[in-house]
Amino acid sequence: MKKILKLKYVWVLFLLAASACDDFVEVDPIPVTSDDFFNTPEEYEDALIGAYDLLQATFWNVLTSVVASDDFIAGGDSASIDQPTLQNVNSMNHSPSDNNQLRDIWTLMYAGLNRANFLLQNENKIEFEGRDEIIAQGYFLRAYYTFELAKFYGNVPLKVENRDGVDRIVNAPVIPGEQFSMERTASIAATYGLIEEDLKEAIPNLPVAQDLPYEVTKSAAQALLGKVYLYHGTYDQSKFSEAATVLNEVINSGQYSLVTGADYTNLFTLDGENGPESVFEIQYTNVEGAGWECIACSEGTYFVQFNGPRSPYDDPVYAAGWGFNLPTPQFYDLFDDEESMRRDVTILDLRDLAALEDNSVYSPPREDTGFYNHKYAPRRADLGESVAQLTHPHNYRSIRYADVLLMAAEAEAESGGSNAVNYLNQVRARAYGDNSNDYNASEGALLDAIYLERRKELAGEGHRFFDLVRTGRAQEAFSNYNATKGEGFTDVNFQTDKNELFPIPLIELELAQAADRWGQNPGY
Repeated sequence: MKKILKLKYVWVLFLLAASACDDFVEVDPIPVTSDDFFNTPEEYEDALIGAYDLLQATFWNVLTSVVASDDFIAGGDSASIDQPTLQNVNSMNHSPSDNNQLRDIWTLMYAGLNRANFLLQNENKIEFEGRDEIIAQGYFLRAYYTFELAKFYGNVPLKVENRDGVDRIVNAPVIPGEQFSMERTASIAATYGLIEEDLKEAIPNLPVAQDLPYEVTKSAAQALLGKVYLYHGTYDQSKFSEAATVLNEVINSGQYSLVTGADYTNLFTLDGENGPESVFEIQYTNVEGAGWECIACSEGTYFVQFNGPRSPYDDPVYAAGWGFNLPTPQFYDLFDDEESMRRDVTILDLRDLAALEDNSVYSPPREDTGFYNHKYAPRRADLGESVAQLTHPHNYRSIRYADVLLMAAEAEAESGGSNAVNYLNQVRARAYGDNSNDYNASEGALLDAIYLERRKELAGEGHRFFDLVRTGRAQEAFSNYNATKGEGFTDVNFQTDKNELFPIPLIELELAQAADRWGQNPGY
């Protein structure tokens, strides 16, 4: 996978010409068409690897999603407005003119989508053993990138056609000039429908297991389909039963389990990667160096650097970082003493160090809480070559088995199934060490218990904000945060019918001459 940006060909990336990442548009700029490519199985594999590569750029998505939630404060340098776009997202005051992360997500996800489309456009050019599996992975990747775009921006512009009575994304990359006529999909629900069709196309031709850890499996595609159905369920209740069906297939496959004991403690270290709880991970490495001229070109993840305490923090285990993604005190207090293992997996508690008020050992970040995102904290042993901040090797656990169990519990509860409590209790038992805290009706509604379990179990992984939006609980959550945050912390200005989506970057509307044709998302 590490040869991804060294390929001898290049294709047009939708609205990416103004991107700061030179590798996307200038590496070996030899014009090619499908006439002089896709002539050997190796070239299909190269194109697939190129489509996988943009997954590594999703660290921007995760970083922005964590900052957007009610359980984390942006943090950063206390002496300046550090990373202004992230600060604006954290307070829900972002605008179409906030570029940086919000534009990076737009351009990089479209880049990945276009790479997948280039592969799918040529799915039938030649025949060879293994072709169907390569194409199936292409469908998964297109679904993944499109889902990321839909979560952030809603009904995004896509090339769509009706094939055999079903609307599908066109199997062809966007070529120069087409952005001036492309339309947004009819609705967010319609966009989810397009993603579902891609995943249903992929699943039959994906294997149960793969030889290489970055390659997608059948269960990974089923799990992503179940997640898309949950999001679609906001607009169509019938999707919950479909989610339950496909997620139950993942669970009943017997391929995955919740790790316990020391394995749970190490779940988010390098030793915990690609283990029995991993359904789909985005792979990172520090074998190769990186530079500031193209952060997204790094084979490592930049997200981890944001999570470390600021210099001069000095610890034998953890490396210094930039002091972002600070768990709130209210979130810390959600954990009781019996689930201290899960709390400690999730939160790095440096309150004692912060209380020293000694800048020679601890530099307090903006709106310091003394808490840090432990799951993706930088560790000294993992620092790589060149610019170490850009080459952290920690894989992103995009879909893990605990998430599958809780998604299935939610889908079962929403559709009247009988397995919801069992799935919820499996996750709780791991967190508490036994079944002494199994769900009972005296706690309140089962769905509320599942939502709370997702909040605690998946914290710091980029799911919370979108969970709040898709379940219609965002306004309440941010209002509760504002009411309990205490002095010295910024209000969150979440507005219903606006902040459920992020704005389309203004420069992208201008480049596509689409201000009237696409319109801006509501409220912006």
